[in-house]
Amino acid sequence: MSRTITLVSGASRGIGKAIAKRFAKEGHFVIGTATSEAGVESIETYLNDISDSAGIGRVLDVCDQEQIERLFEEIESVYGNVQVLVNNAGIAKDGLLMRMSDDDWSSVIDTNMTSVYRMSKRAVRGMMKARRGRIINITSVIAQMGNAGQANYAASKAGTEGFTRTLAREVGSRHITVNAVAPGFIETDMTDELDERLVNSMLDAVPLGRLGQPEDIAAAVSFLAGDEASYITGSVLAVNGGMYM
Repeated sequence: MSRTITLVSGASRGIGKAIAKRFAKEGHFVIGTATSEAGVESIETYLNDISDSAGIGRVLDVCDQEQIERLFEEIESVYGNVQVLVNNAGIAKDGLLMRMSDDDWSSVIDTNMTSVYRMSKRAVRGMMKARRGRIINITSVIAQMGNAGQANYAASKAGTEGFTRTLAREVGSRHITVNAVAPGFIETDMTDELDERLVNSMLDAVPLGRLGQPEDIAAAVSFLAGDEASYITGSVLAVNGGMYM
């Protein structure tokens, strides 16, 4: 039986790593991307720990259309069409609007939102021919509730949710579903660096009273990629412990 070809951007750590590992353990052939060779090495190390044939890592700048095209051409020529695309790569450059530079605005919009357009547009080509596919975009609770100092990040994630719903309408007749997962306060390398008092104050807003784990997000993504979610499209699945309802 042929394996599902799954592409996960930003897979070297945190949420992306948990998603890629989950799919590899479920038998998918995973292509994980990172922005550096060190990131690729990390991806291939954890994939090889799962299986010698679990997948590969590749360097990708999701803001570079030529790199995206080359990656898809390689995947399609060697492994076949991408059947599941997870747009996870993202950055944050926080700051109050009055102090935010044009570069901090445009780089976050380009990396977090325009890349979803680029990657999805390229992946849909093969999915439409196959008349099957799954696209899952990782957004954020901040898209729905906003957060002071994150105008660029909130805009990029909210825009991605609008894009998700629109693309879902466009490609649904080809049996392609397009959904988003919106994480809340998740324990990652970034949260480990936060002041303990700040973490505790943020946890006060979470009814479940704990940080989410990357694996919580991976479970939601896995569900949306599976057959049991075949009648779900254009949805944003909140995984935030009740932080925003």
